[in-house]
Amino acid sequence: MKNGRTTQVLVAGGAGFIGSHLVDALLAEGARVTCLDSFLTGRRVNLAHLAREPRFDLVEADITAPLPALPRFDRVFNLACAASPPHYQADPLHTMMTSVVGTHRLLELARENGARFLQASTSEVYGDPDVHPQQESYWGNVNPTGPRACYDEGKRAAESLVFDFERVHGLDVRVARIFNTYGPRMRADDGRVVSNVICQALAGDDITLYGDGRQTRSFCFASDLVDGMMRLMHHDGPLGGPVNLGNPHELTVADLVARVVRLTGTASEIVHRPLPVDDPRRRRPDITRARTLLAWAPRVALEDGLKATLTWFADELAERARGRPAAQPGEPALA
Repeated sequence: MKNGRTTQVLVAGGAGFIGSHLVDALLAEGARVTCLDSFLTGRRVNLAHLAREPRFDLVEADITAPLPALPRFDRVFNLACAASPPHYQADPLHTMMTSVVGTHRLLELARENGARFLQASTSEVYGDPDVHPQQESYWGNVNPTGPRACYDEGKRAAESLVFDFERVHGLDVRVARIFNTYGPRMRADDGRVVSNVICQALAGDDITLYGDGRQTRSFCFASDLVDGMMRLMHHDGPLGGPVNLGNPHELTVADLVARVVRLTGTASEIVHRPLPVDDPRRRRPDITRARTLLAWAPRVALEDGLKATLTWFADELAERARGRPAAQPGEPALA
């Protein structure tokens, strides 16, 4: 509630993996939520359970184009951008424009509405980091001309726009730098390590391990991330820059594969492939600012989160085996 009335919230990218969980959390809090999504990577099935929710509206639109007529909002969350390498590299020009043109359109909407604005940024702004763990003060080590630049540099440019709107227009803004996140509603073709390994293990296919597996990641369960984003949006007062949201528990990719193999009991073979271009060697957030400003830290243990994610993917694969494949982007959701 805001001033005795229902808070009006826009979630751009609300049909995606993280966005749909955020929509659920906002509705549970009592907000009225409008989801704006192009369905390039978002999935209608992620929102099918909200078909009869009176406080939820769905608008299909691409933020790189002029926005459709929309109601007034108190809060704007921008999660609209393909986030996995196979998806954002499929159309790098659109990826860059989503981060630059799209973010600019949403910032203008927030300014016109006097709304608080949250930008979903990424740990990819740190590139292949020379500083470990990564603090928000680190400027990063990004290849500006490589195949990942459309996403990495697009998000860096989006952050610049957000803070310029704060400086020039006095807009109330915040930026979440999101580290590796996993959980139910990930796409099977997401292309990132958790979904790849789980789907390969469940199907009994060879498990792909890129490089020697010693590169590290830090995995945050979706519910923990959404809690951090909600706290960041609700925080009153100055933030002084971006805030890392991620799990500081670091492990090697080889260790993650071993855990999934153990949990599934799969007989899959592990096959090695070359590391993708500009793939970060190490990734771990310093979440001191999130702990101090938001009283936030992840709570879901990796083992518990992997079990929940495995169960979700197993159920989805079972649906497909029964001849009811999950809805794809732009297709009607399952009844």
